[in-house]
Amino acid sequence: MSGFSTARQKMVDGQVRTNDVTDRRILDAMLTVPREVFVPASRQALAYLDLDLDVSEGGAKRFLIKPQLTGKLLQAAEIGEGDNVLVVGCATGYLAALAAKLAGQVTATECDSALAAKAKDAFAALGLANATCKVASCSEGDPSTAPYDVIILNGAAEATPEGLLGQLKEGGRLVGVSAESKPPRAVIVTHSHGEFGHRALFDAAAPVLPGLERAAAFVF
Repeated sequence: MSGFSTARQKMVDGQVRTNDVTDRRILDAMLTVPREVFVPASRQALAYLDLDLDVSEGGAKRFLIKPQLTGKLLQAAEIGEGDNVLVVGCATGYLAALAAKLAGQVTATECDSALAAKAKDAFAALGLANATCKVASCSEGDPSTAPYDVIILNGAAEATPEGLLGQLKEGGRLVGVSAESKPPRAVIVTHSHGEFGHRALFDAAAPVLPGLERAAAFVF
């Protein structure tokens, strides 16, 4: 495992810290959660590279988003120790596992049932008793454990995820990549006094989550 632990340290030092992720809790989580556990065996050598990593095996393509973007989204979310967090489109669960190191409770959703099962297995293997994964479309979220202090998208949305915003607590925030316009940007949406405020954070690209694609326009 020493090769992976060296790669993990290099990922944090070379990709995450250098992109202004300074929150010690996030850096510690990224140093301790083994990303290779969330990657198919045939691709584990790629686990710590600076790329959106395809972890699907045969189904629709599903990704773990880049480590540096993962760290920056977690930092923007400002997860508190008692927070109730929803991770949308978790794939095999890496981002959700990191969030579980920071939060009180994490619910992850994934539309591919085989990947959701892998996420559950990984959470169990790592002893993350406060993380759970459910099979659900990205646009649905999980109303059963709402409202949430924080919702994080493990990817991009081309349309405003209204169904997810309705699951935010008063004072809650949704963080993810908005690909509604170009260039795509990481955004934070805050829920305050029944209103939703949108703020762009930084330019960022990520694979679009299934169910959050732009509605197909009629083409002549």
